[in-house]
Amino acid sequence: MPQTQLTIQTRGQGLYEFTDEVTEFVRRQGVEEGLLTVFVRHTSCSLLVQENADPDVQRDLKTFFSRLVPPSDAPSMAWVTHTMEGPDDMPAHIKAALMAVSLAIPVNAGGLALGTWQGIYLFEHRDRPHSRNVVLHLSPGC
Repeated sequence: MPQTQLTIQTRGQGLYEFTDEVTEFVRRQGVEEGLLTVFVRHTSCSLLVQENADPDVQRDLKTFFSRLVPPSDAPSMAWVTHTMEGPDDMPAHIKAALMAVSLAIPVNAGGLALGTWQGIYLFEHRDRPHSRNVVLHLSPGC
């Protein structure tokens, strides 16, 4: 079964689309039908399928999650005990716990069965730049 690993360089909190890299991996395999699993190997970022047409969607998602889980030095987060790695670390773990760290995407007619405006994103929850590893595993259909 075909498998590969992508490295996604982030520049801090935000959404990073990598649909093109995934599409190219699937195309190279020559599989007509199957299931693609996308898995991120980290605990402070997550994965999602989201609209890729309007950048306001990504900005609003980032703002929503920042309001939902503020930095650990915010007064509302005084209960947080894991603070050794900075005020963005525990909130990043919480955000990743609320979101997906793996995706299952059908492959149909040799391509991803995504909708017209859907893209695959890594959602970086840390403030600093990181190198994130994402595993792609394609299981051909029977």
